[in-house]
Amino acid sequence: MIDSLLRHGEALGWTLIKAAAVFIIGRLLIGVINKLVSRILVRRNIDPSVKSFIGSLVHVSLMILLIVSVVGVLGVQTSSFAALLASAGVAVGMALSGNLSNFAGGLIILVFKPYKVGDFIEALDVSGTVQEIQIFHTVLSTTDNKIIYVPNGSLSSGVVVNYSYRDVRRVDWTFGVEYGTSYVHVKEVLDDIIAHETRILREPAPPFVAMSQLADSSVNYVVRVWVKSADYWDVFYEMNRTVYERFNAEGIGFPFPQLTVHQAKD
Repeated sequence: MIDSLLRHGEALGWTLIKAAAVFIIGRLLIGVINKLVSRILVRRNIDPSVKSFIGSLVHVSLMILLIVSVVGVLGVQTSSFAALLASAGVAVGMALSGNLSNFAGGLIILVFKPYKVGDFIEALDVSGTVQEIQIFHTVLSTTDNKIIYVPNGSLSSGVVVNYSYRDVRRVDWTFGVEYGTSYVHVKEVLDDIIAHETRILREPAPPFVAMSQLADSSVNYVVRVWVKSADYWDVFYEMNRTVYERFNAEGIGFPFPQLTVHQAKD
């Protein structure tokens, strides 16, 4: 009996060693193949969005093949293994339904291209720069350097705002001044600030300045200009600083909430 146990233990040990060897060698081969596929995609100038998707798909497919190979080495017949998966098809299908939806969503994103790698997007109450489009998720990098994994299925069927899709964007400001300030003076100052900002474009429309609202405590002026998308935030913040300094220098007062109280005489 002891001899039988030793023989079975020896056989099991060799099986485990072979399975471990197949797994280790397989992982090494997968790494080599992934690098080879990446080099081929780079040489062919494949779109970065497609490249990340294909790379992720190849990696997952190879890992599945490796798992099946290891199971076969352990002595489990692959046909029996497939039959086992088939018998549990309903449960597996329910478990993978979300991932299948995400996979289909990834294909839709690659075909219709609502965004690509490098675009800054906003969707599902999150925003960031697209780093990768994987088979199940889109990876976003936020402005404070967080990484967010967003399901492709939700992105393909939801509202996505792509701030990088166009080469130019419109910047809007609303500046409030005190009542009694000359309209002509305010407009001249704003026009002069705009004229000296070289990053403001004259196309697709010239800069627009107008009195927009007679509010409770201020007269509001709206300013709309077009800039290159890459210059959006720089121009936005620089304009705020310049307007604040020029208004102070020109004697144009900024409003603050006021309440006039009339007291009845006895």
